[in-house]
Amino acid sequence: MLEEWFRLLDRLTSQPLRTQLRDTNDFFNRRILWLEDIDIWGHEDYWATPLETMGRAEGDCEDYSIAKYITLNRLGVPTRTLRLIYVRARIGRSQITQAHMVLGYYETPASEPLILDNLVPSITPASQRVDLDPIFSFNSDGLWAGGSTQSRANPAQRLSRWSSVLTRMQEQGFL
Repeated sequence: MLEEWFRLLDRLTSQPLRTQLRDTNDFFNRRILWLEDIDIWGHEDYWATPLETMGRAEGDCEDYSIAKYITLNRLGVPTRTLRLIYVRARIGRSQITQAHMVLGYYETPASEPLILDNLVPSITPASQRVDLDPIFSFNSDGLWAGGSTQSRANPAQRLSRWSSVLTRMQEQGFL
């Protein structure tokens, strides 16, 4: 799968942003089997690096989102336009919710994000994802609560799992 990823990066390097977003979303959604962390890693909540995710071809929502984030960043999409968004996702038409993570692309800090998700194959504006209630979002540069356009904290200091995955990505040569 790693060779396929390298080919994806080569193919998308000079493509328009919409193509990069769509093809990155499709690449991971089609190649990664969704499983819970406990079944993959033996831990309740483990955030895998893209190398770990691609190596197993298995992951959960955080793993899809992180892999997409790193891929788009590698393609030159600025970090400031990408955020991992922690949401409460409603299941079907019920009121039952579960924790979930998606990747958001923000044209500007105040713009409505486009949502890249492993549960829904199409990339849609956040306003069309009425099944998602955002809690907070973050990237390598900041941490935002609710709909705020101002970062509230350093994500590596506030999110230990993010800090851990960043460290492992540096060791693996992703950052």
